[in-house]
Amino acid sequence: MTTRTLYLLCSAAPPVFEIAGVVEEAQRRGWDVCLGLTPTAADWLKDSLPGLAALTGHPVRSSYKRPGDPDVWPKADAILVAPATFNTVNAWALGLTDRFVVGVVAEGIGKEIPMAVMPCVNSAYARHRALDRSLEELREMGVEVLYGPAGFEPNAPGEKRPYPWGLALDAIDELGR
Repeated sequence: MTTRTLYLLCSAAPPVFEIAGVVEEAQRRGWDVCLGLTPTAADWLKDSLPGLAALTGHPVRSSYKRPGDPDVWPKADAILVAPATFNTVNAWALGLTDRFVVGVVAEGIGKEIPMAVMPCVNSAYARHRALDRSLEELREMGVEVLYGPAGFEPNAPGEKRPYPWGLALDAIDELGR
């Protein structure tokens, strides 16, 4: 029986296409997984959304509920934001909550939910000063940032390398203890 709930929140970056396997691995590790997607990630996975909902046992969410509607997810014990795009990282650090995924994590800071973020940006985005500032801001707010040698390392634009999902799940396991 799973006793821990993980909100797995994903942006539109190529590793999102591997998300079913990531959900299965998190479940093997004892997590009840609730999957949230940015609108573009939801569009990319639109044909897979019913299967992902069946896999998790929860609706896949990409938008806010209406006021008064019931919560359809249990409370989170931990949150993993991965893959996190340049846009998601910067919006989160700035508190720009027009998208569901960013709203959940911005509020999660105030609720003191253990959180980790693993960016997925190419080296061109990584050179933009806003990324480092945003990651530092998230660290200062208590978010575990998995970036650099102990996490995701940017690749050249167009280069494909495996995304280190195992590192992200290991970090969230540690945070969820």
